Amino acid sequence: MSEVMTRPIPAPAVTVESKPFWDAAAEGRFLIKRCTACGKAHWYPRTICPLCGSDATVWEESPGEGEIYSFSIMRRAPTGPYALAYVTLDEGPAVLTNIVDATPDEVRIGMRVKVRFQETEGEGPPAPVFAPVR
Repeated sequence: MSEVMTRPIPAPAVTVESKPFWDAAAEGRFLIKRCTACGKAHWYPRTICPLCGSDATVWEESPGEGEIYSFSIMRRAPTGPYALAYVTLDEGPAVLTNIVDATPDEVRIGMRVKVRFQETEGEGPPAPVFAPVR
């Protein structure tokens, strides 16, 4: 992968509901939400638990580590091929993300990965991507 893919500002941009996540991302911290009613973590961070419907959710800092559950290599891109993957976090939720710092041939199901943040275009907050744990 010869060029770094530019990232547009996440849509929707920062909202009242997502502001704590993006503020933490700017500090290099990865937050997820956990429901205190059912005890399960979920992604993407939102106020209402998608698993039980409770609004008793809290922010939780995650190490941002997990493994690739599934992936696809996108070969038709101006910057060259890249990997789009579902990463299952150690806390349980799956995150749809890009895999960076690995060639398409290196990406494997079960590969351990860790979050990192990449700058977005303009004034947007940094976006979470995942890189292999080496």
